[in-house]
Amino acid sequence: MKRTLKTVLALVAMALVGTSAFADEKGYEIMKQVADFKEPAFTHSVVTISLKDKNGQGETWTVEEYGKSENGLASLVMIFQAGSKKGTRFLQIENDGKADDKFIYLPSLKQARRVNSSEGSKSFLGTDATYDDLTTRTVDQDEHTFICEESKNGYDCYKIKEVPYDTASSQYAYRITWIDKVSMYPIYTEMYNKNDKLVKTLTVESIVPNQGYDIPMTTTLCDVTTGHTTTMAITKIVIDQPLPARVFTQSFLESGK
Repeated sequence: MKRTLKTVLALVAMALVGTSAFADEKGYEIMKQVADFKEPAFTHSVVTISLKDKNGQGETWTVEEYGKSENGLASLVMIFQAGSKKGTRFLQIENDGKADDKFIYLPSLKQARRVNSSEGSKSFLGTDATYDDLTTRTVDQDEHTFICEESKNGYDCYKIKEVPYDTASSQYAYRITWIDKVSMYPIYTEMYNKNDKLVKTLTVESIVPNQGYDIPMTTTLCDVTTGHTTTMAITKIVIDQPLPARVFTQSFLESGK
């Protein structure tokens, strides 16, 4: 089973959490429930993305997002409507058994191009997420170990350590994740590099029930080394209203319609 969700930072949150052969029985059972997190079949949302440096200076973008989850696989389209990235469009398609497909349309090029695997460590459009951060991790890539039960950011949580079996498959040596016991959603994650140094944190600041789903409404990714942050806030969302298949194609990415 893979992890999917419909906004970029939420996608990062779930991509960072997979299930696998268990390091301990409790860790396995917890992460199995996380993998079964209930998600809408379709979402259509308006999102504000705010980028700020350590001094609070930065910029804000408005993005229209389309999301689809079908047979356990997710697709995501982002259309940048306002801000310095206006006219940019992004498509990510999750595949079964192979790497996600990613395509980006830049107004200056007037065409869509594939994002190559060699670009994985690059920043996604200047945000604190890399393209690898967005990549879905499969069920057998990480070992999960239950550490303890602990309160985090007002949530009663399970604390889990996640270590990639193949160190080359992740830019992080390990991650520490806090799972909300009620929603079974990862509400806080610390990411450590190969030198055992904390480099990023991902905070889900609010989860709101909507039509039977728990929707992460505001999420912040922080580069601990620079103090730069990327915050994504959903300002409007429509759930389970079917979207045309053409929306999740390169043709739509290039035309925007």
